[in-house]
Amino acid sequence: MLTVTSVNVNGLRAAAKKGFVEWLAGTSADVLCLQEVRAEAKQLPEQVREPEGWYVTHAPAAAKGRAGVSLYSRREPERTQIGFGSDEFDDSGRYAEVDLPGVTVASLYLPSGDVGTERQEEKVRFMGQFLVYLKGLRERAAAGGREVVVCGDWNIAHEKTDLRNWRGNTKSSGFLPEEREWLSRVLDPADGGYVDVVRALHPDVDGPYSWWSYRGRAFDNDTGWRIDYQMATPGLAGRAVDARVERAATHAERWSDHAPVTVVYEQGVS
Repeated sequence: MLTVTSVNVNGLRAAAKKGFVEWLAGTSADVLCLQEVRAEAKQLPEQVREPEGWYVTHAPAAAKGRAGVSLYSRREPERTQIGFGSDEFDDSGRYAEVDLPGVTVASLYLPSGDVGTERQEEKVRFMGQFLVYLKGLRERAAAGGREVVVCGDWNIAHEKTDLRNWRGNTKSSGFLPEEREWLSRVLDPADGGYVDVVRALHPDVDGPYSWWSYRGRAFDNDTGWRIDYQMATPGLAGRAVDARVERAATHAERWSDHAPVTVVYEQGVS
């Protein structure tokens, strides 16, 4: 089996103090994708910067305390890459990928956006450039007999079943019609060509949500959003046998406002 976990840690230094270190010690994941690390490697505690038994790739943002993605693998990667060939975004700490035997695993932190602001315009530019890259990545992988899974915080809820309060968010960044349409293109077999693995295994349920605001009682009431995805090429998606959100038992036990999203794939890759 190949077990892949993805989670937005909402600041790795803070998460390390609130339970992430203990979670990492107990995880069965073979590959771990982190987003919103918000630190350079030298700023991280040793037990998360270079934990024993893991090969780690850190991709911090040039802007201090912003974004940042990391990849942890129990096997040494055959290749690592930071960024996706974008002059604007390659130093923004939003994308990294590693090649393992038979599969490329990527960690993505797509910009969150804010309607009517430059942040939303930045998100739109990122999406446009990234879809082109995604299609090329899939095509190159297919030519080499490889599969791909792009994990991370995509900051878009695709369908009404992907957020509890969808009626109140139709004009909010993260659920705008144009954002949802873009994600539909990622998943269109004739366009992006990827599969939403969690939804494929849980087709008729609300959620399972992966992010809850710290405000109010969102977590206790499960008023969440499903914005953390594992988007895989069809061959790999077809080998997924289990997908789950590792939701904390209580609000007090959370070490991030997101929960880890874990998928187990049958070993078509070695």
